[in-house]
Amino acid sequence: MRIFDPHIHMTSRTTDDYEAMYAAGVRAVVEPSFWLGQPRTGPASFYDYFDALLGWEPFRAAQYGIAHHCTLALNPKEANDPRCTPVLDALPRYLAKDGVVAVGEIGYDSMTPAEDTALAAQLQLAAAHGLPALVHTPHRDKLAGLHRTLDVVRESSLPVERVLLDHLNETTVEHAKDSGCWLGFSVYPDTKMDEDRMVTILKTYGTEQVLVNSAADWGKSDPLKTRKVADAMLAAGFGEDDVDQVLWRNPAAFYGLSGRLRLDVPKPEGLHEGNSVLRGGE
Repeated sequence: MRIFDPHIHMTSRTTDDYEAMYAAGVRAVVEPSFWLGQPRTGPASFYDYFDALLGWEPFRAAQYGIAHHCTLALNPKEANDPRCTPVLDALPRYLAKDGVVAVGEIGYDSMTPAEDTALAAQLQLAAAHGLPALVHTPHRDKLAGLHRTLDVVRESSLPVERVLLDHLNETTVEHAKDSGCWLGFSVYPDTKMDEDRMVTILKTYGTEQVLVNSAADWGKSDPLKTRKVADAMLAAGFGEDDVDQVLWRNPAAFYGLSGRLRLDVPKPEGLHEGNSVLRGGE
């Protein structure tokens, strides 16, 4: 079984997680840029973070046989902080980098005017750079947030077929599917979706253009949820080809729209900027 986790924050995870993910079948990940869990105090914090997502983290993942790509953006929560918004001016030079396969996470947190502005601007950046967009739908007022998101997407220059609507659930999936966008679901231990609910959605709406992710980060989350969804699909009567479509081919197809996806990554030799994850040997 091969698994591609299309949304996971590996900067927050340990090398033990990489090892366990590889054993579970994970061979590729995409790491969207997001907030730190506490406020950033200026745009320079983003630049160091972006550089890590483009350098150190792919090196770290490759040590464990996993291909790592990223998406970069000003995330919705920090779009409300004027100390952070200057990062929008610097994004074009980062979006030109080979390891960036989408603009994201963008979208809504509290559905403020500042978030409107940031979402519209970054959808235009995605269109200008030939990249798809990973869109975070809000955790509160989800259906209203989805409709507001789709209004901004339709006003942009980015076609809906290059947009992934993430963090969907039962209240939003039908409207999202009708929009023509790709459908993303985050599976968590206690919140968002779980394996059984995910299987029910797949039975109801099918496997086309559906991506399942763990969205694992520094909070209570599980980087093996993709494998647990795969096992639940098999137990519910889905075939191995269905599992491969949802857990590998769909994310590869969406992020492949960037033209930058590289899934065969050799184990690196030497150090990254003088550093190693090995701590003295294999």
